[in-house]
Amino acid sequence: MNQRQQISYPLQFLMLLGLVGLFMIFGSILIAALGSNLLGVSLFQVPDALNRPQNANISRLLNTLATLIAFLIPAFVFAKVISKQPFSWLGFNKKMNSKQLLIVVLITFAGMILSGSLGMLNQDIPLSEGLLKQAQQLENTYKNAMMNMAHMTNLTDYLFAMLVMALAPAIFEEVLFRGAFQQVFIGWTKHAWAGIIITSILFSAIHFSFFGFLPRIALGLILGLIFFYTNNLWLSILLHFLNNGFVVTQLYILTAQGKSIDKVMDETMPIWWGCIALILLVVLFRLLITESTQFKKSVAVPNEEIIPEI
Repeated sequence: MNQRQQISYPLQFLMLLGLVGLFMIFGSILIAALGSNLLGVSLFQVPDALNRPQNANISRLLNTLATLIAFLIPAFVFAKVISKQPFSWLGFNKKMNSKQLLIVVLITFAGMILSGSLGMLNQDIPLSEGLLKQAQQLENTYKNAMMNMAHMTNLTDYLFAMLVMALAPAIFEEVLFRGAFQQVFIGWTKHAWAGIIITSILFSAIHFSFFGFLPRIALGLILGLIFFYTNNLWLSILLHFLNNGFVVTQLYILTAQGKSIDKVMDETMPIWWGCIALILLVVLFRLLITESTQFKKSVAVPNEEIIPEI
């Protein structure tokens, strides 16, 4: 038996939330202290100093460390409490095939088109003047932090940005949200769609970007469905990495061409493109479900069930 004594799902949720909060506070204090030491400024001046282009690499490094502490460590501590095999419980399954990989890559591109269209829809959500002003301030703060981290002047900067802005977040966020939170919410609600939707809303909210809220919910749904149907966290990490990596690459190319990178952050697509992408996603997910079901039968993994219907 890999599972420890059953803990109720509400208690699991509170335990996981508490761990994330605890490590987030610890990470913030540690990052402030490290930033102060590395940049030679006071603790209160660290946020402004990290937003300067000349400190982009330090900003990337410290943000990655903060995410590791706030997302990855709590998830592993939680999984260790829940299961005797925490890596396996979180979904680190080595078994996959080339067809699953190809379908996930195709889903990535269809998902990015859908997210672009939802970005257009997000802009049309009516808000009062006060809420709109707050949302724009929040968005400007988020964009400034991202723009500074995306400051790249050479190939070394690009490779470093791919590591800390594409790969690291893909691993850390997937371990926490799909590996831990999604499993808790599905178990708690006893309904896969409900668990995946709740996790996607939480995943989007944690980015503190109102104008990217719907696109990130869509991304969370796609990532959650991939993990649910394949029971393999690596495939969700792959899609998340490709999604992030595409944006980082766009920013690098535009920077190299001397063009403004603001538009990439605000890029949207027509609604009808999103409708086509949605149809493609339905087809691709049906292929993924069929392939994953056949693959699980062929490898005959003990203690794993055939993919359930949702």
